[in-house]
Amino acid sequence: AKKYFNGQNPVGRSFSEVKDKKTVSTPIIGYVRDARYRDMREAIRPTVYVPFAERGKGSDWGTFVVYVAPGAPPDLPSRLRQQVHRSRPEFRASNVETQGDLVRQHTVRERLLATLSLFFAVVALLLAGIGLYGVLHYSVLQRRREIGIRMALGAAAVDMARRVMTEVFAMLVVGAGLGLASGMAMARYLDTLLYQVKGTDVMILAFPAVTIFVAAMIAAVPSVVEAVRVDPASALRVD
Repeated sequence: AKKYFNGQNPVGRSFSEVKDKKTVSTPIIGYVRDARYRDMREAIRPTVYVPFAERGKGSDWGTFVVYVAPGAPPDLPSRLRQQVHRSRPEFRASNVETQGDLVRQHTVRERLLATLSLFFAVVALLLAGIGLYGVLHYSVLQRRREIGIRMALGAAAVDMARRVMTEVFAMLVVGAGLGLASGMAMARYLDTLLYQVKGTDVMILAFPAVTIFVAAMIAAVPSVVEAVRVDPASALRVD
């Protein structure tokens, strides 16, 4: 329809093809959506479906799609083969596969890449959380005397917690900015590895950003608690 009829519904019209050195005109009685066959990455080719009986000599095979309701018995393929043989002994049903199996066969590279990416993402997130916790904890220890003086002069514990959280947000803003800039620069190289997913998609960028934010908040909790529990007397006595 896109190539020969300018994307319009071709039902009721016809197309011509050469069969046995003769031009045959075939009416169009149906119109369906595009579908992929051999490869999910290749461009969709113009496709026409013809009755099985009209495929001509040498065409002794065909593909049939059977819709199965949820909860179908696991031995359905064997039942299908028996029923086909019982109805038409000259027919033989082979290569019975589910749609899910076909999709998995054609997305091995994408699923492997997704699994590896998820693994390294979890490791990177864990290392980032541990590193952030270490930096914040060391910062609280370095500022223990300052915190003690502030609390001795009447500063509230909420104010100390706010100061520590400000450092967390500053790190997040700087790190997120650098990471986002690097990701956008590499998006055009990563698009070739993704199937119908754009590296600049808002949802794709929002999910890891929220994940990192939550991880940073969890990593900051021990440091905030440490800052709030500083005893002014003991902190000043040490120095």
